[in-house]
This record gives sequence, C-alpha cells and structure tokens, in this order.
Amino acid sequence: MLVSLVFLSGAGQKLQVVTVRLMNMAGTRGTDWHLLTAGAFVSMILPLAVFLSLQEFFVRGLLAGSVKG
Repeated sequence: MLVSLVFLSGAGQKLQVVTVRLMNMAGTRGTDWHLLTAGAFVSMILPLAVFLSLQEFFVRGLLAGSVKG
C-alpha cells in the first residue's frame, strides 16, 4: 500500500488506493457496515486470485532454499 500511495501522491485527492478509500468510508459511514464489508471483499478478490493462480511458484520459491542436495 505504501508504494501505491507514493505513486499516487502527485495526483492529489482525485486518485486514492482502495484500502484508503475504505478507511475514509469507515469514518463517514460508521453505521453502513454492509457497504464496508462489501468493499473489503471486492478489494480482496484480485490479490486472492493472483495468489491462487501463482501458488505453485510461491511455494516452490519458499522451499527452494530449505532442501539440501
């Protein structure tokens, strides 16, 4: 999130990261939890899809240094 905030810092308030937007919504819409949970679920879909599609390479990279021989 920090890297994306650095890249978007020059754009001002027009462009924001999804998680920052959700945090701002939590302050303004404190009682609308159904909107906040729906937004959090939608923001998790892309990273979860990337992880599940590349899980084999992730595990292979973690185990590469653990086996001797």
